[in-house]
Amino acid sequence: MRVLAVLLVSLVALGLFVWAGLKVPARPYPELEAAGGEPPLAPLPEGLPEPVERFYGELYGASVPVIDTAVVTGRGTMRIAGVTLPVRYRFTHDTGRAYRHEIETTLFGARTMAIDEVFVDGTARLDLPFGVSEGPNVDQGANLALWAEAVWMPSVWVTDPQVRWEPVDDEAARLVVPFGDVEETFLARFDPDTGMLWLLESLRFKGEDDDERTLWLNEVAVWGDVDGHRLPVETALTWLDDGDPWARLTTEDVRYNVALTEEVRPAGR
Repeated sequence: MRVLAVLLVSLVALGLFVWAGLKVPARPYPELEAAGGEPPLAPLPEGLPEPVERFYGELYGASVPVIDTAVVTGRGTMRIAGVTLPVRYRFTHDTGRAYRHEIETTLFGARTMAIDEVFVDGTARLDLPFGVSEGPNVDQGANLALWAEAVWMPSVWVTDPQVRWEPVDDEAARLVVPFGDVEETFLARFDPDTGMLWLLESLRFKGEDDDERTLWLNEVAVWGDVDGHRLPVETALTWLDDGDPWARLTTEDVRYNVALTEEVRPAGR
């Protein structure tokens, strides 16, 4: 009995240790050495659906920045295998073409697990500590992520000729994006008071072997200023059948038109 009691106490102590470690935010990524460039401006296209035109008018005015590459860095939490873990992330985009996701989970602020995902030429590969995820369903989800993450550089949705906007009503519009030889669609919802985008909805394969798609929600909880750019500061990602966000991300640094070197690249262009 004494051995059992010691074992139980040890397990409780270990559980409390891990619980406490998961409450400590991840340490920030080291500052990115690559400097960004000041994006050139282009006129806002005419003929956009009313809520889309209002959104861009509120965000940029009559001209929008032309962004070819972007590096977004921040911290937050992600639920993996049912456990909510602190994370830090760095998302590198060759906008409209390719991306690289670098994600690290932490305990007491120190790295415990690294996740590396690359999407290039319509093909994705997700390297996890417990295996590799790839295939047609993963490619479809990654393509949606490519365009959804342009929320950090939303001018891409009007400067990239691959995409178009279609009207829905006074508070919503469809964003149509390419995926190989077909097209995918987001439903974009805009706040009637502020005019700002607050939600993107799309149908995405949740698992690499799923036959049916699940509604995937990308919510912008807070718009704010980061490095002189107005963009989403707080975002949340939710699978509708889960009911609550599996990821909550806080943007801490953004660089536009970065030269993608061997250290900073999604293996794109």
